Amino acid sequence: MDISTLVAGFLTLAIFSFLYRDNPVYKMAESLLIGVSIGYTLVIIWTTTIVDIMVVPLFSDGKLGLIIPLVLGLMMFARFHSKTSALSKIPIAVMIGSGAGVAIPVMLEARTLKQISATVSPLVTESGTPDIAALVVLTGVLCTMSYFYFSREHKGAFGQAAKLGTWFLMLFFGTTFGYTVMSRMSTLIGRMEFLLSDFLHLVD
Repeated sequence: MDISTLVAGFLTLAIFSFLYRDNPVYKMAESLLIGVSIGYTLVIIWTTTIVDIMVVPLFSDGKLGLIIPLVLGLMMFARFHSKTSALSKIPIAVMIGSGAGVAIPVMLEARTLKQISATVSPLVTESGTPDIAALVVLTGVLCTMSYFYFSREHKGAFGQAAKLGTWFLMLFFGTTFGYTVMSRMSTLIGRMEFLLSDFLHLVD
């Protein structure tokens, strides 16, 4: 057994020890994970962002336009002094504004326009038979919207539609939670497989 497998197995067992109770071994493994993650992230940011995108193109290739992001980046450090902290608001505003400008069209396309297009798809297939999936989606959208329509009391047929909308909401939340649990269980199965096969050699 090589040293990397031994260390990985020990740290995995240290994390699992929290299932019994909080203990110093778990705290050590947790702190080590956080420290290594931060160190790895800093190295990646330094090599792939600062050096490859900023330093090399600016000082080796002579791309003087990169002076602007360099100055904005240095202004971020002005926050550490009370007299110059106001300067840090400029790069923060630029970062938030540009980030929002890039994210809004993408999110609008993915979470709004595609959702709308899915609800207005044809209810009848090319063969002339009803499209059950499209009917279910349309019914779910209308009933869910009726649940959030508070200008009218939820009584009668409208109330029944709103009640059906709550069922669609519960189905959505249930499937989302189930997907989250499934992803966590997949991670657990991967760790258990590593412990039983590579670390303890109990399973081939």
